[in-house]
Amino acid sequence: MGVESVLHPGPLVPVGHVEPVPRRLRGFVDGHVVFDTRRALYVWEWPGYPQYCVPRDDLVEASLIDDDRTEHLGAGPARRHSLRVRDAVREGAAWVWQDGAPEAVRGTVRFRWSALDAWLEEDEPVFVHPRSPYTRVDALRSSSRVRVEIDGVVLADAPHCVKLFETGLPTRYYLDRAHINWPLLRRTDHVTQCPYKGTTSGYWSFDGGTGPHENILWAYDFPTVQVSRIAGLAAFYNEYVDLYVDGTLLPRPTGTPGVPARPGGRRD
Repeated sequence: MGVESVLHPGPLVPVGHVEPVPRRLRGFVDGHVVFDTRRALYVWEWPGYPQYCVPRDDLVEASLIDDDRTEHLGAGPARRHSLRVRDAVREGAAWVWQDGAPEAVRGTVRFRWSALDAWLEEDEPVFVHPRSPYTRVDALRSSSRVRVEIDGVVLADAPHCVKLFETGLPTRYYLDRAHINWPLLRRTDHVTQCPYKGTTSGYWSFDGGTGPHENILWAYDFPTVQVSRIAGLAAFYNEYVDLYVDGTLLPRPTGTPGVPARPGGRRD
């Protein structure tokens, strides 16, 4: 039996790789259209996922204000700009790629994700960051038995699960709520978003003998259509619990992209 939680495919796309975005892309601030383009490009600033690059000519109700500052964004140098939308100004909201960046994106605009209020691919919202065209996310029913412990305390013991396989991340094990020991868990107000799964509907912590273990369990009651099988189920961070699959204790993953040293801040 393999250590399936740890042995997972990693991202393969090199930094600086550029590809066309085959989708209409729009961004909004205060309900106003910042840009509307069918000519966007993906650029990879790190291997995990890309950023969008928008032709400057496709700005609609917005203009850029040069901040007179050049920064390096991973794929090359870019000139920082603030964004004006009607009477609103979002400081440091965008960069324009300069010489030294991949040739295809020079002169295009890369927006800071949080500087815009909403992003749409076609008519569907996108959260956190662009969806990588090279990332696959599959939710598969499985007869594997899953037991979850912390400090010897059993938090869940499920006779089956749904395994979620996402390129570049450890396998996640989504469990029916009937098999989770809810009296031992404390609900929090933590919320995260994922571009592939949607917005979480709940997070839970465990106050154990060695102290609190914050936000180690999450659920998606209304996930995206692509992973509808995890609706209403809940999953633990493999990184912070003892997770047994079919009786075998899986090694805890380390260095998972986006997962902090302590749980509570990532998008899973």
